[in-house]
Amino acid sequence: MHDLAIRNAEICDGMGAATYAGAVALADGVISAIGREVGPAREEIDAQGAVVAPGIIDNHTHYDAQITWDAFATPSVELGVTTLLMGNCGFTIAPCRPGDRELILKNLTQVEGMSLEALLAGTKTGYETFDEYMALLESGGVVPNVAVYCGHSSIRNWVMGAAATEREATDEEVDAMREIVRQSLRSGAIGFATSTFEGHNGWGGRPMPSRFAAKSELEALVGVLGEEARGLFMLTKGRTTPVDYLETIAASTGRPVAVAAIQYDHANPDRAFDDMRAIGDAVERGRRMVGQVACTAISMDFTLRSAYLFEALEAWRPAISLYNDVERLAAFYADADFRIAMKAELLDPKALNRFTDQWDKLEVVEVAQDENRALEGRMLADLANEAGKHPLDWLLDFGAQENFETLFNAQILNADEDQVIKLLKDKNATIGLADAGAHLHLFCDADFGLHLFGHWTRERGDFTLPEAVAALTSVQAEIYGIPDRGRLAEGYQGDLLMFDKATVGRGAKTRVFDLPAGASRLVREGNGLLGVWVNGVRVVDEQGLIVGDHRPGHVLREFTV
Repeated sequence: MHDLAIRNAEICDGMGAATYAGAVALADGVISAIGREVGPAREEIDAQGAVVAPGIIDNHTHYDAQITWDAFATPSVELGVTTLLMGNCGFTIAPCRPGDRELILKNLTQVEGMSLEALLAGTKTGYETFDEYMALLESGGVVPNVAVYCGHSSIRNWVMGAAATEREATDEEVDAMREIVRQSLRSGAIGFATSTFEGHNGWGGRPMPSRFAAKSELEALVGVLGEEARGLFMLTKGRTTPVDYLETIAASTGRPVAVAAIQYDHANPDRAFDDMRAIGDAVERGRRMVGQVACTAISMDFTLRSAYLFEALEAWRPAISLYNDVERLAAFYADADFRIAMKAELLDPKALNRFTDQWDKLEVVEVAQDENRALEGRMLADLANEAGKHPLDWLLDFGAQENFETLFNAQILNADEDQVIKLLKDKNATIGLADAGAHLHLFCDADFGLHLFGHWTRERGDFTLPEAVAALTSVQAEIYGIPDRGRLAEGYQGDLLMFDKATVGRGAKTRVFDLPAGASRLVREGNGLLGVWVNGVRVVDEQGLIVGDHRPGHVLREFTV
């Protein structure tokens, strides 16, 4: 007898096959039967025609710290995610010596937009090495399944200390880093992750440690994956690591390479397509490469005390270290030379700038002073035009009036859906790039899967439902080598998603104050989600997250790539 049978469902098996009316049964956390009919079970659920599909696999998250205090990885699980990959971009919290913990967490507050107070109050200790971190997760338990990259920046900090953000590594230091990568892979790391992206800065605006690495260091560390014949190489690329260079690494190591972040940029409309074309050419030559593509428009909430969208610009970068000193920040923003430099760099096609002059896509979301309430919901381009000012001057002047507490929102990437769909449909794309768990005050795209099902599939019709489900389940499992997941098939793990296809989609965005130390974050509600099971245990029902002591997730240590 089965433990659970879900009957009267529209079965979407995750492999792209047409849906059909049927049932799925679970026993001991595993799919024990699937088809038009299944046998008797101790528990019966009538799906009433709802879709039952495999759980979503999120390939790009940053829950490394949060999951040590929040086993549910909220809000991802309640948005249909049953397996997530952490440590992307190399921004892990292990390995880490006790004396380096505060610096590691301070870096996360900047590069991944997290509250320092929350991180210091919530992040559990009791580990130093990568293997000890994995053991910590296992001992505490997790609700979703988690896979973890070993991260370049943390490895550099471990080996080089303060010098990790000062210089290139010596041969001896590279050898020490190689050994950590090797031991991490043997301890169950899904691969090695790093970043060369110029916008990835840590505490005080200093580049993250991985950005100080010479190419020879990068090649030596990824080379360990080839020597061990295991693991993926995940990289958020910058100018020094174009796709053709990454292809040489894929060729020399024989390992898969996942390239982030491929997003449509109206300021440089050819860049994303050129990258995907180069990845496609590499695949034709026998390399295993994919581009991580987002199905959500990148829309950021920000204040002038933490303006992530401008932080890759050289003129803006000195402001990062002043965010916590309002008087000095005000003086910097008022400086005429700074403003001249910013205006020039915003329009410089050679600048690393994903905002450019999109002032018509920059909105006043929430003002700090009641007398300015009428400005909420208005676009900066219109406000600046009415005031007879350059939009940057209006932004900085108005921000100063409100002590830089005004909340703005800017759409900076992936806003042109007719272009974005070309990326999503590329055969070498892997859809995800949610950044779940990060940039908590800027956006929340943890609901990317529901958005794919609701907007791109039901509303726009760019995908069939089987295609959309497969893109987030079996395709992800195959690319990242996650065994026994991503399909509804006998013997596969009982990671299930049940939803109403007529209403599924992303819900309202709200700000909550549920982090340690009372810190806030943006979260999303999910529409049409009726149930989520992880390894056969129901963790979400029609009312939302089922809070309790259950920790059904697995800390994944074995992969097929």
